[in-house]
Amino acid sequence: MIQGRVAAGHDRMVNLASHLQHTLKAAAACSGIGVHSGHALNVVISPGAPDSGVVFLRVDVGDRDPRIPARANRVVETRLGTVIGNADGVTVSTVEHLMAVLCGLGIDNAVVSVDGPEIPIMDGSCDPFVAIIDSVGRRSQQARRNYLEILEPVTVADGEKRATLSPADDFQLAFEIHFEAAAIGRQRIDLSVDEAAFRHQLADSRTFGFLHEVEALRAAGLARGGSLDNVVVIDDGAVLNPRGLRRDDEFVRHKALDAIGDLYLLGAPLIGRYEGLYAGHGLNNALARALLARPSAWRITSAPDTLARAV
Repeated sequence: MIQGRVAAGHDRMVNLASHLQHTLKAAAACSGIGVHSGHALNVVISPGAPDSGVVFLRVDVGDRDPRIPARANRVVETRLGTVIGNADGVTVSTVEHLMAVLCGLGIDNAVVSVDGPEIPIMDGSCDPFVAIIDSVGRRSQQARRNYLEILEPVTVADGEKRATLSPADDFQLAFEIHFEAAAIGRQRIDLSVDEAAFRHQLADSRTFGFLHEVEALRAAGLARGGSLDNVVVIDDGAVLNPRGLRRDDEFVRHKALDAIGDLYLLGAPLIGRYEGLYAGHGLNNALARALLARPSAWRITSAPDTLARAV
């Protein structure tokens, strides 16, 4: 797990001993298409040992180290999603949605085995991963859950884009986007993220893209698995998916999901407030790295389970 200044307790929190780490009760499996490769992929999410965190395992790799810890300092690419890699050059892409689910459902330790270079896109949202974890259930472990508490504000920016982490009493998230396309426009979301909020306000929101971008990506050999079954596609302000949107502000809610997954690469659930203005995977990772580089801005603490309360 991550290392830093450790606090024995938190003056705003009580009953610390009852808040334990969690993993899956049994292995959960799913299959789907890689949004970029177009390949059929199989994933197995298995229970992890206490204090082991989340580890990705490329079961199709036999000549090099196939294990990649899910950590912010292992991110090697953010242009079309979050890609993590190890020193042997083994990578797994599009990890953000599954990481968001593990965070939202309070899973501290898991081994994610995949037989290819990316995690399948499923329907473009987090709901399918929620369903497969629910199918096997979760169990507590005999180890105290650690949280990463934000003590001082940290901000990164790229032009008008900005991402900030600041102190708060729980995990809060605010995100704002603005696109010229009439189907999106300006959207904002601001909420405290617990399991109920994750399940009922965020998890069903799908990834999105513009038709002209999809065509350009395919011409470059990417987005081969993208379709109206797993991406909300916009053309000249119109949503092309026959069933339309799941929510009027589905776009910003999906960006919030991406941020949750990217931030869980810090290695522990957050006690703090994230604010993203037009931010993406690159800025989210830059924020995580900037935070870790400032030890005075954070500490590890044991605290109540704000992300996995019963619903």
